[in-house]
Amino acid sequence: MTYGRITANLPSHDLDGTEAFYRRLGFDTVYRGDVWMNLDRAGMEVEFFPHPDLNPLDSWFSASVRLGDIYAVQAEWLALGLATDGSALPRVGAAPFEPGGDAQRMFVTVDPDWSLWRVLDDKDAT
Repeated sequence: MTYGRITANLPSHDLDGTEAFYRRLGFDTVYRGDVWMNLDRAGMEVEFFPHPDLNPLDSWFSASVRLGDIYAVQAEWLALGLATDGSALPRVGAAPFEPGGDAQRMFVTVDPDWSLWRVLDDKDAT
């Protein structure tokens, strides 16, 4: 099991669609009400609120996930057949960004509401 942490509260123009997408990514529904939804994956929780008027093209929402093994999660999500094209929605980054120096390795994922996820290598996560 991969350890990580999430601090996120994100909009959803359709809670049913959001729930289905994140279930594909391995998240379970912890709570679902009319105005709030909590999802969890191995102790990493993310919350969603309804935003029916959200235009994904105008979304600026984002979150970060820090994991001990970004390559395993990226391979799992790529195996789902998610698009890797930079204009597709949703999508997952096909290759981790490998910066030089002290910068963290990462890949990105964009959900159906255009919320950007930065999936960062966390060497301290075990």
